[in-house]
Amino acid sequence: MSQDIVSPVLPSTGRTRFLDACYRRQPDATPVWFMRQAGRSFAEYRELRKKYEILEMAKTPELSTKVSLMPVRAFGVDGAVLFADIMLPVEGMGVSLEIEPEIGPIIDHPIRTAQDVEALRVLDAEETVPFVMETVRMVRRELGGKQAVIGFSGAPFTLACYMIEGRPSRDYALAKSLMYGQPALWDALMNKLTVVVINYLQAQIKAGADVVQVFDSWIGGVSPSVYRRFVQPYMQRIFAAIKQTGAPSIHFGTGTAALLEVMTEAGGDVISVDWRVDLDEAWARIGYNHGIQGNLDPTLLLTSWPVVEAGMHEVLRRAAGRAGHIFNLGHGVPASTDTDLLRRLVDAVHEVTKR
Repeated sequence: MSQDIVSPVLPSTGRTRFLDACYRRQPDATPVWFMRQAGRSFAEYRELRKKYEILEMAKTPELSTKVSLMPVRAFGVDGAVLFADIMLPVEGMGVSLEIEPEIGPIIDHPIRTAQDVEALRVLDAEETVPFVMETVRMVRRELGGKQAVIGFSGAPFTLACYMIEGRPSRDYALAKSLMYGQPALWDALMNKLTVVVINYLQAQIKAGADVVQVFDSWIGGVSPSVYRRFVQPYMQRIFAAIKQTGAPSIHFGTGTAALLEVMTEAGGDVISVDWRVDLDEAWARIGYNHGIQGNLDPTLLLTSWPVVEAGMHEVLRRAAGRAGHIFNLGHGVPASTDTDLLRRLVDAVHEVTKR
């Protein structure tokens, strides 16, 4: 008499949950992570900042790994995003910069002439930012497959805005005037940045990143037609190169309610949306053949649990249990967030969406 062989049921992990959502497979619960989850909301991080500068921490794999793992242990999120800065690969191009707390990247000599662009180096990421790859490897070892490793890069448009302006700006007028007035120079800069971003993300994936997010934080300042002309061709090259690795990708921007269709055309397995557009409307426009990430308003975290909980339920209602949703904020965690709220939010999303 033959006996049936029963295969063991493997327990789901945050990593499998995250990757299931990226590939639009139905996970056991909706995966959760938060942009800027690693850093300033932690008292332990603030203590480290008394000893080390931000770039020093980002360039020291032991410190970067320590900070990257904080939210995994404190909140139970399904992915660990690297503690790094989007400007790190730009520094490897020969751009001198510093990070001013509460301000952002400051570049001593902004890139504004053909000579400036010509001088920019395009080198292998393992040569210019080896510490990032070591952090990826260390974080992956520490997680042991239990949570996803999330790598990232700034997008060429956002990096170019910082490089041309020399510091954060309200409207990026200098960058946009160069884009409109000197399109050949813009193209030369964007081509170099595109190669650097591709090399950077492919190196992270090779080092062990499960998924990568491309941050186009300032793209909301252009129209759809301008996006198609001055941004989309470069983004398409980046997402095509990521797809060749087999790793999933997330395409992030803010203020993108008018750009959802052209951003989706540019690429990305998952499109991240902010709070300025309702998630169900955004998903219908993006198309259900893509995943969606978002989109709780971060300022809700400055209120109370009942308010946060109500906002969570509204986001999940609009997601409607459809496969492919990654729960996140519309942008980063505010610095003064009560970390207990984040833990409760992660647990509540998992509990409400448990299948």
